[in-house]
Amino acid sequence: MNKEIDEIEFTIFDTETTGLDPQSGDRIVELAAIRFKGESRIAVFQSLINSEHPVSLAAFNVNKISAEMLVVAPKPKEIIPKFLNFVRGSYLCCYNADFDLGFLNNELRILGLNQIKDIPVVDLLKIARMVLPGLERYALWSVAENLGIKVKQEHRALSDVELTLGVFYRLKEMVKAKGIVGLEVFNAK
Repeated sequence: MNKEIDEIEFTIFDTETTGLDPQSGDRIVELAAIRFKGESRIAVFQSLINSEHPVSLAAFNVNKISAEMLVVAPKPKEIIPKFLNFVRGSYLCCYNADFDLGFLNNELRILGLNQIKDIPVVDLLKIARMVLPGLERYALWSVAENLGIKVKQEHRALSDVELTLGVFYRLKEMVKAKGIVGLEVFNAK
């Protein structure tokens, strides 16, 4: 498949979690996404999630999501299927796909649902490393800053999706300037 990037619907998503390792019981506590095609936004998805797993102090210090905020939040069994419907028919995109997909697939496993395998996934971290070789750091905020995006990373799902979308657009401009307009440079899995 060699579609032009602007002809494809993408869904950039991000998670905030109770910790760093789904294999040791950490869970998603916030999930957000923006679906878009070319320069047009199609829809936005955002929800806190009450996974009934405590947020570690280290995670709270980063994302500021407290147990009190999650008390009335919907459970994963309500949100994850809605998210799957939201992304259906689009390419998934995130910054550091192994992390976010690891958590999403863990939630799917817990719910007894099929893991993400048949949806193409674009990892902007890998694209940034390819398009911007030699950076000292490849954290989202650092790549955004290097690309001239002057927005502070807040470590909340929707604001991080907005920042990632800005990085997507800048990286897309860079590859288009090199005459590459097809999806192949975005190396979808």
